[in-house]
Amino acid sequence: MEGGGRPSLGPALLLGAGSVLTAVLLAAYRHRARAARELQGARRVHLGEDLMTVLSEAPGKCVPYAVIEAVRPVKDTLNSQFVENCEGVVQRLTLQEHKMVWNRTTHLWNDYSKIIHQRTNTVPFDLVPHEDGVAVAVRVLRPLDALDLGLETVYEKFHPSVQSFTDVLGHYISGERPKGVQETEELLKVGAVLTGVGELVLDSSCVRLQPPKQGLRYYLSGRDFDSLLHGQESSARLWKALTLAAGLATCAALLLLLHRQHLRRRERRRLQQMEDEFREREAQLLSRAQPEDREGLRGTCVVCLSSFKSCVFLECGHVCSCAECYRALPEPKRCPICRRGITRVVPLYSS
Repeated sequence: MEGGGRPSLGPALLLGAGSVLTAVLLAAYRHRARAARELQGARRVHLGEDLMTVLSEAPGKCVPYAVIEAVRPVKDTLNSQFVENCEGVVQRLTLQEHKMVWNRTTHLWNDYSKIIHQRTNTVPFDLVPHEDGVAVAVRVLRPLDALDLGLETVYEKFHPSVQSFTDVLGHYISGERPKGVQETEELLKVGAVLTGVGELVLDSSCVRLQPPKQGLRYYLSGRDFDSLLHGQESSARLWKALTLAAGLATCAALLLLLHRQHLRRRERRRLQQMEDEFREREAQLLSRAQPEDREGLRGTCVVCLSSFKSCVFLECGHVCSCAECYRALPEPKRCPICRRGITRVVPLYSS
């Protein structure tokens, strides 16, 4: 509470924002930590002759969450549109627009980009082991649903926009200056190492890797499993540190708010005590004074100009106010004459 009993919303809003930020960071940390725990609990399966035996003995011929590290061969491939003799199984073509946008708040030109066109092509492909002569393959289903899909950028070119003088003037007036269009091609190349984490199912004589159930994450990554797990654990540690920092900052803000509230309450108690002492001493003096002396207790108050002066402000020593006007002074109370802070009030008595 501020002086005069009005609520202070600033610290409360700051504390609320800190609490919301901490909750958001905590949710993000739990999400990353759960992903790391899921990867740690995944069963690592060797893509060899014993794969069929493992799946045959598994309940329902299914391993709910398995890790396979293999090489990708394909029957049909996608050829790069820009690079010769470059083949893949997943192709992503992207057109991204880049421009400068005038910020009317900061009065600066800011970079802005957006994807204006994107097309993804894919063909069926299998995972096969590194060893030659092992006739085991795992068909990968729905690869576009996987996280950390190991696409490699094989072509990238920026096409700057050509502008006339009239175009430049129009762009300055509209607040948008086109820079150009970036063209990118990404491929999941044939023969690259791939780590797949998902549900492994034996269907007749075909083994499939597909998105897992129960909310588990599906990965097709160009990194090995240890690197993938380390990345998830590092991300979880980072979010944990951010959550702790936000929590500590929120606790510090709460302690600061409580300390300020304590100081205000203590100041109000002190002022109330001063006022009570003033009233008590004023009543004692008036009860002992003669009728003609009671009129001498008061001069004319400089605040209301109707009542008589009845108190001395310390430490400045000015006699300028009546008790009612003193009580009405805003917090922190200051002398109406010299504006110094009032630390003590003494009733005035003239004999």
